[in-house]
Amino acid sequence: ADGCHSLGSEVEGMKSGALADLTIFSFHPVKQITTGEGGMVMTDSEDLCNSIRTFRNHMMSSTPTERQQEISHSYDVTNLGFNYRLTDIQAALGKSQLTKLPSMIEQRRKIAAIYDSAFSSHPDITPLSVKASEQHSYHLYVVKVPERDKVFQAMRQRNIGVNVHYKPIYLHTLYRERYGTEKGLCPAAEKAHESILSLPLFPQLSSSDQQRVIDTLFDIIAKL
Repeated sequence: ADGCHSLGSEVEGMKSGALADLTIFSFHPVKQITTGEGGMVMTDSEDLCNSIRTFRNHMMSSTPTERQQEISHSYDVTNLGFNYRLTDIQAALGKSQLTKLPSMIEQRRKIAAIYDSAFSSHPDITPLSVKASEQHSYHLYVVKVPERDKVFQAMRQRNIGVNVHYKPIYLHTLYRERYGTEKGLCPAAEKAHESILSLPLFPQLSSSDQQRVIDTLFDIIAKL
């Protein structure tokens, strides 16, 4: 599915003991579907699904709906859980976008195609490639540029909201201190991080604003 990552995770305590498939969706504000914040997990494992539902609901042994059906007020908490529930208002917001999703993704692809065409012959701007057999939903539009940090600062100074996605996660302090990771672990990722820049891309991006992004990027790189 567009905008999701398929993960394999061996879940401790599952009756089957088999590898469980998880698909995780992010509904961050800049994603293809947004609920303001939050996400969704899908799985083909009934045991894992029940565990996730319990965990997101304070590890309570039953839901309000189940207690209503049982005409009961009693429940137990067997472990430490959290309130990871998406609110009803957020869920309604996300659901309302489902019918619009194909057209929004198509618009993202049209904007990406304009970027692709503009940068196709530029010697110093390299869009990330997409295999002919694949479809890209363009949550981000990423290019490689020389002197990335200088380009980033210059674009921001001209009020164009570029960004960098992402610094290799193992270089953050938490991972360095907890797991002993250090620079050099994934040299290809580190090299990519030094040159990648995300350009503005969202369905409402106007043609004139996109052209301003392109022209400004050309100008800045020419001056560098």
